[in-house]
Amino acid sequence: MFVVEGAGLLAQALAAGWQVEAQFVAPGAEAVPCAAPVFHLAPNVIERVASTEAPQPVLAVVRQRILTIPPGATFVMVGDRLADPGNVGTIIRSAEAAGADAVVLTPGSVDAFNPKVVRATAGSLFRIPVVTAALHDLRTAGLRVLATSSHVGAAHTDTDLTGPVAVVVGNEAHGMAPDAPVDGWITIPHAGAAESLNVAMAATVIAFEVARQRRAR
Repeated sequence: MFVVEGAGLLAQALAAGWQVEAQFVAPGAEAVPCAAPVFHLAPNVIERVASTEAPQPVLAVVRQRILTIPPGATFVMVGDRLADPGNVGTIIRSAEAAGADAVVLTPGSVDAFNPKVVRATAGSLFRIPVVTAALHDLRTAGLRVLATSSHVGAAHTDTDLTGPVAVVVGNEAHGMAPDAPVDGWITIPHAGAAESLNVAMAATVIAFEVARQRRAR
């Protein structure tokens, strides 16, 4: 189970077919129409149970799904041991927008159903499979595994990303291990003194390069 905060996000979860177990509504707010039981809360209760300082007036408990990498997937974005919920949420949102088949988070990453992640996805979590899996599972799924680096590898624009591929971005503080079990390395060339891009920014740039190459093909 996980918590969805806000009528807008809850409506997106329902539209995508997720099962809502219960809905909790603050005084003066309207429940989102669904089959789940609705509980009307007393004043100031929702402020004590929500995870935000200024909570939405509607909260819902939603049943999690057990998901796997879709058979025949040709484009998967991967976060390896990512710690920041905002980064994970942004990567999920960008992956959906770029047409990825799934997002994979390796063990040790922040929970995809953390309330901060759910909010940061802006609803994308409900429409694109988000899977916990190890890097070797990507090869089992028939994907070429490419890791990103701030300083080694071929430029992302010079790399053929049109075949079945999983692109991995590493932990915010440590990046990808040099001996990671991957098939190759890519990098985003950049000017200036900045050592690297934020991991969610890098994932977004590469995701849309994958989309661009596939449209061109």
